[in-house]
Amino acid sequence: MKYRTFSFPIPHRGRIVNGTLRLPDAGSPAPAVIFSHGYNGSADDFAPVAEVLAERGIASYCFDFCGGSVHAQDTLSTADMTIGTQMQDLEAALDRIKEHERIRKDEIFFFGGSQGGLVSALVAAERSADVAGLALLFPALCIADNWRKRYPAETDIPDETELWGMKLGRKFFLDIRTLDPFSRIGSYGGRVLLLHGDEDDVVPLSYSRRAETIYPNAELVVYRGERHGFTESGMRDVTRRLLEWMERVLAPAES
Repeated sequence: MKYRTFSFPIPHRGRIVNGTLRLPDAGSPAPAVIFSHGYNGSADDFAPVAEVLAERGIASYCFDFCGGSVHAQDTLSTADMTIGTQMQDLEAALDRIKEHERIRKDEIFFFGGSQGGLVSALVAAERSADVAGLALLFPALCIADNWRKRYPAETDIPDETELWGMKLGRKFFLDIRTLDPFSRIGSYGGRVLLLHGDEDDVVPLSYSRRAETIYPNAELVVYRGERHGFTESGMRDVTRRLLEWMERVLAPAES
């Protein structure tokens, strides 16, 4: 199926979420997936997946988190970004995509990778009725645990921390100081697809295994030999599984 690609900025809270909307050339409204990139990533990270979905009649929105990367032009510095601001960005995207006349507002899915997976999981828990399904690729449910180990006391947190070429501000760490995602994510009652490599040395597979037991309706796919950031062949399989999973989730509604 042919599709069209649009620049689709979303202003909110004095900043702008910049993203790309892909809409199939179908006569009726389509299901949609909102893609959330990982730490220091960009809207382009999941573009190949979004393009395949669009060819199959599924719309998508790939966006840059404000302050979420040194690679994107946005209206928030990386030092002012927190998990909380990223949740606000994703909620703004959800609200705007729901309003679009070419999108089925009751068939909007989240797909989040790494830190974007954590953010997607947290927002889905708060907006369960608005999210038809949740797909998480090596979701970084370990972030709060990791930083609490590095900065055991609040007084240990510096004004700035550089990680993987990006500067984080003190507020990032204060924001997650008491975060326990496992106490929150289980309130999402929809279908969940977890995808994780067994050689991930950034986010241990154990976090997705635990999430599988907490979600009421989850399935976990473990990829042998894949690390944090899948190979090209691994991502092709992720795309295939995502399509098949979405078809199963949508089948009851369409029937």
